[in-house]
Amino acid sequence: MQKPKDVNTRGTAVRPSVQIMGTSASATSQAAPFAPTHQADHQGNGMAEHRRFLQSVNIRNSKAKSIITNKVAPVVITKNCREEFQIHDKIQSANYSMGRISDLLPEHYLVLGEFFMVQDVYNRADVLNTTKSHGSPNFRKVKGNYPLFGMGQPSLSGFKQVLQRLQIDGCEEVIFICLREEPVVFFRSDGDFIPYTPRGRENLHENLHDLDRELSAEQIELSIRKELCDFAKLSENMFYVYNDIEHFKDEPQQVQILSEEDIHVTEEVYKRPLFSQPLHRYYRLPLPMEGAPLEETFDAFVNILRETPNLSLMRDSSRPLPALLFSCQVGVGRTNLGLILGALVFHRLQGASKNPRHEIQKSEHKLDFQVIQLLISRLPKGQQVLDEVDDAVAMCSEMHNIKNAVYENKLKLEGIGEDYQIQGSSTKGYFLQRTLQSLERYVYLLIFNAYLHDQYPQAFPQNFSQWLCMNAWIYRLLASMDSSELSAPASLITDGIRVLVSSEFLATDLLSTAKEMKVANFRRVSKMALYGMAQPNSEALAVVMSYLTDQRRGHSTILWLNLQEELVLEANGQMFTPREPGCLEQPIPVCVQHPQQLQEMELALKQDVLRCEKWLEVITEQDKQMRMFKTCHTIEELFVHQKSIHPGLSYQRIPMSDCCAPKEEVFDHLLEAMKSSLAENPKCAFIFNCHNGKDRTTAAMVIATLTLWHINGFPECEEDEIVSVPDAKYTKGEFEVVMQVVRVLPDGHRVKREVDVALDVVSETMTPMHYHLREIIISTYRQIKMAKSEADAQWLRLRSLQYLERYIYLILFNCYLHLEKKDSWRRSFSQWMYQVAARAGVYAILNHLGFSEFENPDDSPMARLRFRWLPHSVQSIPMRGQLI
Repeated sequence: MQKPKDVNTRGTAVRPSVQIMGTSASATSQAAPFAPTHQADHQGNGMAEHRRFLQSVNIRNSKAKSIITNKVAPVVITKNCREEFQIHDKIQSANYSMGRISDLLPEHYLVLGEFFMVQDVYNRADVLNTTKSHGSPNFRKVKGNYPLFGMGQPSLSGFKQVLQRLQIDGCEEVIFICLREEPVVFFRSDGDFIPYTPRGRENLHENLHDLDRELSAEQIELSIRKELCDFAKLSENMFYVYNDIEHFKDEPQQVQILSEEDIHVTEEVYKRPLFSQPLHRYYRLPLPMEGAPLEETFDAFVNILRETPNLSLMRDSSRPLPALLFSCQVGVGRTNLGLILGALVFHRLQGASKNPRHEIQKSEHKLDFQVIQLLISRLPKGQQVLDEVDDAVAMCSEMHNIKNAVYENKLKLEGIGEDYQIQGSSTKGYFLQRTLQSLERYVYLLIFNAYLHDQYPQAFPQNFSQWLCMNAWIYRLLASMDSSELSAPASLITDGIRVLVSSEFLATDLLSTAKEMKVANFRRVSKMALYGMAQPNSEALAVVMSYLTDQRRGHSTILWLNLQEELVLEANGQMFTPREPGCLEQPIPVCVQHPQQLQEMELALKQDVLRCEKWLEVITEQDKQMRMFKTCHTIEELFVHQKSIHPGLSYQRIPMSDCCAPKEEVFDHLLEAMKSSLAENPKCAFIFNCHNGKDRTTAAMVIATLTLWHINGFPECEEDEIVSVPDAKYTKGEFEVVMQVVRVLPDGHRVKREVDVALDVVSETMTPMHYHLREIIISTYRQIKMAKSEADAQWLRLRSLQYLERYIYLILFNCYLHLEKKDSWRRSFSQWMYQVAARAGVYAILNHLGFSEFENPDDSPMARLRFRWLPHSVQSIPMRGQLI
């Protein structure tokens, strides 16, 4: 997060990297002008300097008989001459920042270099009005019989009151879980300790989030306390805090700090009262404000279950269940999520009979999202898993309902007609993100409940992270959560919202084949009936088919595989694809479950273009033009026409994502298509195309090369050549993570060497492109250091990881071909990956993917399957359809 513009931070004070998150305290922010800041001057020398120093470190002059100055630190001799000591304290040299909220308010020191300390919870946040009666805001018990409780942030006295209340209610064992990820410190006030949080001047109503991953919230709280004590020593034992950030009446307030005992951190507030209650326990489980928690957060929650015998299925049923008490700032969003997790745990312990659905169910909106339907259709007992989550949501819905939040966000999204910008951000994009985050949270509850079904009876032999890696298909499913492009109207082109971009603009003819073959980048793998090219139009298709079926080549059976996942159309004999006017080179992939959906969308686009009968803006190789289209055909129609001329031609659409590893199902479809064609004619020729004939086409040609070698026999593999270039082993693909996979695979080194030979053979067909699927990994990674911006660096890092993952997938596919050949590959590659490779730990390796030779892979979220498999783009594409 950037520092406020008017705050000068001099020196080198280290602070955690933080961002801001909203709270329920207020929906408005104070926009007071920020005055210039000044740095306190602590320079000086001589006796006066040291006497001021002694005052700052709380050593009274009455104790000192004399002070001996030197270059290191002052030496103090007490008046009774019995003690002599030297004081080393870095307060003088600490480079602390100062600032003020407005010209009318005093200047003072800033926490962590830029933040003000603001009272954590306001009275109006206590919607249930339970602070006086129960000790904390919004204290409540869920509906039904489960001992589940939620609340907002209490003070120290308030927390003691909560524990007393639970004891009165008969709760012998209490597990208290604080769900806050932001730092909280407590100042002494009138015999109590009141919570305060650091906040930025730009929005004093928002807490900090996404803190430095290397520092826990507890560590940051201790750092804040140390700073506060230093500030007090430099300011006559006083520090400024803010209680009223709406009107700033009598603000800021001064608090006295004489020692660290005047400030408590969260752990002290919650753990100290537990010493009188030996059965009570405290945990901190930081949850995000929006979206689903990370897998390690679920792991931490599972560890709490493991450590609690009374939450085991082998528990003594005569004992009452432990009470689970969850708390966040105001006790709403994150507390609600914690309560649902607790309800799912109790449901596994006691079953549905304790809380019949008709007693707790309330009117809710049904969530008919495609991702939910696909998930429950593949999960064991999927409908039961869904019903139990819905029960838990209803039980815990007194202050917040997760399902309603999804529905309401979707309604707001759909209610936006013409998109508009607020502070440089798309309104539609904002509500799309909110909808997807709330949907993700709900979907992860379904996934976690499925995990409980599987692992609870076994006492959790796998944590949640491990279990998800064993069921990596879930990550593939989550990556398709935003399928709005499926419902984008066909009239986007004729309405002038999108434009048609020609294939000549998108596909540079690096191999100079357009003149002879009428299509860019046409090539053949040496000594094999394997061809690749860019997207051909009807003329190029006729030329290529004549070339393949002439007397010299004589291919009587041909399988043409189109790898495009974007919409493509031929209009007036030229190939076009829809693009956004603001980002012409950014593809618009359509996430489909079946290729037929793409063909249906292309047909609808064709019909709309022909029906409109008006001039349309198109982007060609030369410039923008206005065209009136008299003829229009889908790709499938082009091949239907060619099949009438060449009966041996077959055509299939197998959408493949650009620049990354093909999905497991793509390998399945490619292999099955080739097996079927070879069964009919062992001399069948195979042709692949994508939009430019480069990335996806090359990957598919390598897959086909390996497949044909396994069927027809491998060529003789020469010994590894000696490569005399810097970092030769990386050019050869010998990255640590690759070799880790190779060591796991049976005969892994031979499997990798065969893939390398296939890559070299295919690369030889495209030398002018300077494109090698293996060598591009390290060349892309090296470009990160030369990136012009952080965004460019992150994009290059993602691309290098995607290329690395694709290389590993080719090695895995070759291993599969070896091991499953004896059964004629009856088990698909996706089944083999999920049933065999996953158990060998392959997905666990891929979940920490990175260049460990040069950096810590876990420093980037893209090392994880969850984030790397999401759709990514250089520029964000405006949402044109509806979430389905």
